[in-house]
Amino acid sequence: MKALIISGDLFEDTELLVPWYRLLEENIAVDIASIKTGSITGKHGYKVAVEFSLGEIDPSSYDLLVLPGGKAPAKLRESEKLLSLVRHFFEENKPVAAICHGPQILVSAGVLTGRKATCYKSVAEELKSTGADYRDEEVVVDGNLITSRIPTDLPAFSREIMRKCREMD
Repeated sequence: MKALIISGDLFEDTELLVPWYRLLEENIAVDIASIKTGSITGKHGYKVAVEFSLGEIDPSSYDLLVLPGGKAPAKLRESEKLLSLVRHFFEENKPVAAICHGPQILVSAGVLTGRKATCYKSVAEELKSTGADYRDEEVVVDGNLITSRIPTDLPAFSREIMRKCREMD
């Protein structure tokens, strides 16, 4: 099994680090990607090495996609490469986990119509406007889609990610 985390500068530090370390604890290989290689810096100063640019990613090589929140999704959602990659995960029914502002990327990819999802409260109207069934819950699982609202939801978010990983084994 192999996971892909995609983020950018000003990510919400815990929303990237907690799922990343949880996946590593289970011996799941994880790649970090962004618009360009080098490193990205979180809102609270954590730096994370970026191994791959979006153009280098072959989505068929991955089993799980994680989209952390923070301010990064607002910029990332402008990347057609990323939106195409997200659509691939949905077309192949592979798990996608997005937290906080991460679902903004899913909105731009056009994959939420008719899906149950949650997100940070300021993004809720945007989710609803695309035809998503918004739920104000710590974690919402709808088939291959796992969404959460805020950093304090990370235990439930991580639990559901790991549940999906075990289902795929």
